[in-house]
Amino acid sequence: MSGDQAPFAHLDEQALRELAPGGAVRAYARNVVVVSEGDATDSLYVVLAGRVKVFVADENGREVVVNTIGAGDFFGELVLDGQARAASVMTLEPSRFFVMPQRDAEALLTGNPQFARHLVRKLIRRVRSLTEQVRSLALRDVYTRLVRFLEEQAVEEGGRRVVRERLTQAEIAARIGGSREMVSRILSDLSAGGYIAVESKQVVLRRKLPAHW
Repeated sequence: MSGDQAPFAHLDEQALRELAPGGAVRAYARNVVVVSEGDATDSLYVVLAGRVKVFVADENGREVVVNTIGAGDFFGELVLDGQARAASVMTLEPSRFFVMPQRDAEALLTGNPQFARHLVRKLIRRVRSLTEQVRSLALRDVYTRLVRFLEEQAVEEGGRRVVRERLTQAEIAARIGGSREMVSRILSDLSAGGYIAVESKQVVLRRKLPAHW
């Protein structure tokens, strides 16, 4: 295990069962809430296949996405403090997990220095990311947050820059902490100006996005 490689990426179900004898495999369809904010904490989830989003929501159903997690990685690491879940997790596509009970997660932490180091690095990255999110929400307007999100998510593909993840306007709004209506207006204006194109829910960046809207 080296660098930022997901710690369980190279392990199959049998290897995970050897690491955590009390664990079990669970499968979920798309758009299923796996854990809810405020739930009792008792398991760590290793993503075997699929992808999930970690989010928080208010009583009106408005949500902000904190993170997305794919195969080989894990969520629920806050299981180690025994407190309630700090966020909810929903599947973005059909997913399978190896669910590790708290006692096995604690044994892995104390008996596997590589996992312990990875967990510390992951938590450090999470703190930095959340600090930047707070800064962005407090000091940047919605347009600036949207441009930053598009620039960070875009990758080179076939000679153009594309946001590979197919996101609805509501999902983008949840990622940047804005309203769907505002995101819709900004995307429409950028599209009309020839800066972007939206193809099958994929945003294509045609040229450098303007600094101000």
